[in-house]
Amino acid sequence: MEEILQTIGEMFPEAECELTHTNPFELLIAVVLSAQCTDALVNKVTPSLFAKYKEPEDYLAVEQEELEQDIRSIGLYRNKAKNIKKLSRSLVEEYNGEVPESRDELMKLAGVGRKTANVVSSVAFDFPAIAVDTHVERVSKRLGICRWKDNVTQVEETLMKKIPQDQWSVTHHRLIFFGRYHCKAQSPKCDVCPLLDLCREGKKRMKKRRGQRE
Repeated sequence: MEEILQTIGEMFPEAECELTHTNPFELLIAVVLSAQCTDALVNKVTPSLFAKYKEPEDYLAVEQEELEQDIRSIGLYRNKAKNIKKLSRSLVEEYNGEVPESRDELMKLAGVGRKTANVVSSVAFDFPAIAVDTHVERVSKRLGICRWKDNVTQVEETLMKKIPQDQWSVTHHRLIFFGRYHCKAQSPKCDVCPLLDLCREGKKRMKKRRGQRE
């Protein structure tokens, strides 16, 4: 585990949240929009969205159809528009328009699951957390940190046990970068990976490649 942490730290020392935002509320909206969608696509939509909507009240003031059109290029836009209006109402009525800091409070908001709450709590408020997205789950299983059959919560719990708490947040970002830019879903760069010796998936893939060449 130490070798993995050190290696991905050297590969991606500047890893951070890639969703464009300037405050906790914008981050919350961006993470809700990013469900089953790439950060790059969300970042194309949010500049004009955040110019138009500054506060939770702004989202409540428009018809849902108008909000849907504003985020139409993002997958599941109807459902996300509905959740954004619902969570905005909760923020206004229960939190004085402010985004709550704790994961448990965040998870009470519409469209906010454990992963989203972890991201917001960690990035916006510096709480130690490991949000398990598709990249974190894939990398953790390929490297044998977790079991193939583990669900998302089990992956999170295993990572929290094996990684020092003061490194949770930065490791979360580095694992995402490692999965997004190196250990990709379809074409991982096994042949040039510094962690190949530790990777059961990588060894299997390289053996298969060698067999195809022979």
